[in-house]
Amino acid sequence: MSTLNEPLVSVVIPTLNEGGTIGECIGRVITAYKIMGIDGEIIIADNSTDNTPNIAQSLGAKVVTPKKMGYGNAYREGFKHARGKYVVILDGDLTYDPLEIPKFIKLLEDGKADFVMGTRLKGDIKKGAMPPLHRYIGNPVLTWLLNVLFKAGISDSHCGMRAITRDALGELDLQTSGMEFASEMVIEAPRKGLKIAEVPISYYPRKGVSKLSSFSDGWRHLRFMMLYRPVPFLNIPGIIALLLGLALIIFIQIHGSSNDIRMHSFILGSFLILIGYHTLLSGLYIDAFGKTYGVSEKVGYIKRLMNYHSLERELIIGSALLLAGVILGISVILDWWMVGYGSIQEVQKAIMAMVLSMLGIETIFSSIIISLLLLNRD
Repeated sequence: MSTLNEPLVSVVIPTLNEGGTIGECIGRVITAYKIMGIDGEIIIADNSTDNTPNIAQSLGAKVVTPKKMGYGNAYREGFKHARGKYVVILDGDLTYDPLEIPKFIKLLEDGKADFVMGTRLKGDIKKGAMPPLHRYIGNPVLTWLLNVLFKAGISDSHCGMRAITRDALGELDLQTSGMEFASEMVIEAPRKGLKIAEVPISYYPRKGVSKLSSFSDGWRHLRFMMLYRPVPFLNIPGIIALLLGLALIIFIQIHGSSNDIRMHSFILGSFLILIGYHTLLSGLYIDAFGKTYGVSEKVGYIKRLMNYHSLERELIIGSALLLAGVILGISVILDWWMVGYGSIQEVQKAIMAMVLSMLGIETIFSSIIISLLLLNRD
């Protein structure tokens, strides 16, 4: 199956107890190599407790063992051993047909793409292969988000059958360990300027027990997108809530009539300010972490905020807000003392003291956290 020269294609397959299917899967990969008339290798990244690695080795595949469990860890370990000019990835459970590999390699050899994605949604999804939740909600929604946020231009972002040139694979600098690895490849490819193409493929029911978890895996993908692009998830909603709260408080101060209406609106406006500010700061935390992780792209006001981030300046602003809140709170206590600890009409002032104090405290701690995250960055 291989010669002393480097193989043209390396097929990397992550496995976890795929003893019932790995033999047939490897056999089909070998058949695909024969159809193409090429020399290729098969690398099994295995963490099985069954006879999967023994079967794979008996059929000529190279078996490697990732140091840690995880979908991304398995692929990254497999990539270390791949010698082919082109690298194909697929699962070992026969949900994807290795006999479709030639379609992927042709696009790479013709120079029409650096990275080829299979698309099940434009291909043939066999009965029972994909749950309706994945087919009509989960996959389309996550694919839409990836296309909107990262301009991937694909129809099936979580198809597990893909092919890429080894040079392009080296440019991606993939780091994730779990299922978000699938999203990382799709996000990094357009960022690195790779030419992306799609190939319609067939998708078959899995033979054996599925290892996917719909909600937890979906959340991992969404969380990873948030790491790259916190603005639409947190920063924009935070700014909207903050501005709405400020507008509401200003409006009731100018046009409020009934005391009950004024009070309820004032409390709502105050909560919107606190929620908005906290959400905005959370977005900045994630953005700063993304920068240290090496994935964050600075755009628009986020770039300006990070560029002009100054621990000292923000500590001064936070301290000023906190001091204003404390002074206002002391004035409320003094007024209460002046009336003999009886009922006072200082509720709005007390709420504003609380808001200013909380904004000050959050500003102080956020400036410290962001500074720590950016400590070793230019």
